[in-house]
Amino acid sequence: MSASFPYLRMRRGRSSAWMRAMLAEHRLHPSDFIWPLFICDGRDCEEPIGSLPGVSRWSIDRIGAKAREAADLGIPCVALFPNTPEQLRTERAEEALNKDNLICRAIKTIKDAAPEIGVLTDVALDPYTAHGHDGLVDAQGNVINDDTVPILVEQALVQAEAGADIVAPSDMMDGRVAAIREALESGGHQNVAIMAYAAKYASAFYGPFRDAVGSRGRLKGDKRGYQMDPANSEEALREVELDLAEGADFVMVKPGLPYLDIVRQVKDAFGVPTFVYQVSGEYAMIEHAAAAGAGERDALILETLLAFKRAGATGVLTYHAVDAARLIA
Repeated sequence: MSASFPYLRMRRGRSSAWMRAMLAEHRLHPSDFIWPLFICDGRDCEEPIGSLPGVSRWSIDRIGAKAREAADLGIPCVALFPNTPEQLRTERAEEALNKDNLICRAIKTIKDAAPEIGVLTDVALDPYTAHGHDGLVDAQGNVINDDTVPILVEQALVQAEAGADIVAPSDMMDGRVAAIREALESGGHQNVAIMAYAAKYASAFYGPFRDAVGSRGRLKGDKRGYQMDPANSEEALREVELDLAEGADFVMVKPGLPYLDIVRQVKDAFGVPTFVYQVSGEYAMIEHAAAAGAGERDALILETLLAFKRAGATGVLTYHAVDAARLIA
C-alpha cells in the first residue's frame, strides 16, 4: 500500500533548486535544436522579417557566420529556406532544380564555414512557384501529385549533390518519400537522411513563414487538399507509417504546441526519431506576448521547448534555437 499524507509530502522534492534539478524528468540541451535560417539574394544583406520579430533573411556571404554561431553553441543542425527572387518564380518551379540556386550555394558556404554542423534542406516547390503551392497545378488550380513527385526527386538530388545531410520533403505529396529514397540510393547518396514532414497540418500558424519565403499573397486557394486536417489524429499515424515504410529515417510533426498529442502518439506508436517544428506563428506569439508584458520571454521560450521534449520529441526545429542554447549553457 502506498504512503499517504503526512508520510508522503510531494513538496519535499520541490523544496530547493538542487532537489528540483536532481529529480527533473526531462532536460533541454543545445543538441535538441535545429535552427531554421532564411536565405536571400544579394551581398552583405540582413533583411528583418516584420512578422517574425528578431528573425532575418541572410545573404550567402553572411550565412556561414550564422552556421558558425550555431555550431559554437552546440546546435547540431541548421535548416535552410530560400526567399527566391521574384523573376525566378515560375509555374513549374525550375529554379528548385538549379544547381547554383540560393540553397545550393548556402549549403556549400556553410560546409566551408562550419563543416561539423549538419544541413537540412526543404524539399517542396512553394518557394519557387509563381502560384505559391508545394507542387505543380492544373488549369483548375488543383495540385497534381504524380507530376510533382519526379520534380521533388530531382530537387532532393540537387540538394544532396550540393552537400545536404538531411533532405526534408515538406510538400505532403503521396509517394514522394519512396521515390526520393530510391533516387538517393541509386545516385550514390546512401548516407543522406530523409526527415519526412509526415504529419504536416493545414495550419493557421504558418503566416509569418510565408512572409519569410515570399509566398504570402501569391497562393491561389489553400493547401487543405494535401496538408492534413487539424481535426484528425489517426490519419497522422497512417501518414507516419507510410513514410517510414517508404524509407524515411526520421519523421516530423508540424506545427508544434497545438499538436503535442500527435507527437506523443507518434512516439508511442513507432518509437522512431520524432521531430517537431515550432512554427513561425508559435514563435511570433511568444515574442508578441513578451513584448506586451504578458509573460517573461526567456521563461516562455524554455517552458515551451520543454513541453515538446516532455511530449516525446527527439528534437525541435525552432527560431529560438540560439536563444535557448545560450539560456541553458
